[in-house]
Amino acid sequence: MEHKKIYNAKELRTTEGSIVIEGPISSSQLASLEFHEHLVAFRPPEQQHKALIEIAALPEGRIIIAREHNTVVGYVTYLYPDPLERWSQGNMENLIELGAIEVIPRFRGASVGKNLLRVSMMDDAVEDYIIITTEYYWHWDLKGTGLNVWEYRKVMEKMMNAGSLEYFATDDPEISSHPANCLMARIGSRITPESIQKFDQLRFMNRFMY
Repeated sequence: MEHKKIYNAKELRTTEGSIVIEGPISSSQLASLEFHEHLVAFRPPEQQHKALIEIAALPEGRIIIAREHNTVVGYVTYLYPDPLERWSQGNMENLIELGAIEVIPRFRGASVGKNLLRVSMMDDAVEDYIIITTEYYWHWDLKGTGLNVWEYRKVMEKMMNAGSLEYFATDDPEISSHPANCLMARIGSRITPESIQKFDQLRFMNRFMY
């Protein structure tokens, strides 16, 4: 499968100043930018910057960033699911995962996350993919936001809805382990019924196990 990446960009004006939302960007572009020190949700900033540069170099890897001047202040990643996860077991070339989304505290509440997703979906190539995201409450910044689990879940759902991702049921044990966890997905307009069937089989792998 050919992995096309068509660049798009938009300016977003916030009370903290204007930023540019753009991508998918290349690994060399990403390497030339500063990476904000407050992007710490997943690992130390230098390590996360390096990880994003590597993802951007993958054929299917897509990185959309929020940029203030020469500094990355937010990003969203798309790549194939982890080989250890059930979502990779179907070996579907047209299934990619929204793996991480992060925005520095200064720009939270300014719809940066929503706009990262909107710019992601401007690329016509997304119509060739099933895009999934798995939401686990233990990854959420409940302390930093002051929200409870259900309030945060509502915020996450609204943000994912901005990228046309919707709730999908699944019997995945990790997702099923807490009612706030969920699977969300967007099925591209050029996805075949066969691929949808494969995706359904991945969602419900325990259906016939007694």
